[in-house]
Amino acid sequence: MKKLSAILLVAIMLLSFAACGKTEANTNTDVQLTAGDNTAIIEVGEGETIFGFTVVDADGNTKYYNVSTDKKTVGEALLDAGLISGENGPYGLYVKTVSGMTYDYEKDGKYWAFYANDELSATGVDMTDITEGTAYAFKAE
Repeated sequence: MKKLSAILLVAIMLLSFAACGKTEANTNTDVQLTAGDNTAIIEVGEGETIFGFTVVDADGNTKYYNVSTDKKTVGEALLDAGLISGENGPYGLYVKTVSGMTYDYEKDGKYWAFYANDELSATGVDMTDITEGTAYAFKAE
């Protein structure tokens, strides 16, 4: 039984290392997502800079994107790729639609929250410069 457990552990480790090797090399990559066994990564946009972008809807469903761009802000890149839309307001862009899903707090009590590296961003998406090593997300709340 110990031998079987050891063999299974080695197999799992080898599969983990193999999955890590699926990232394409790109010297201008900020944070690029890599695909796991059941994870689809959607490639969008064009440009030299690539960053990872995650969308989590109100039911917890998740979509993963690698966004290629030459834009300077996350908002410009996501707008250009057709991943977000909203209304300009006194505090910047109020994002209501992300990846085709619309939430409006005044109508349904849900909204899109913008995150950088799994922390609620202190700036709006349209005022956030793309920063190397940072992964971005919109989560329904």
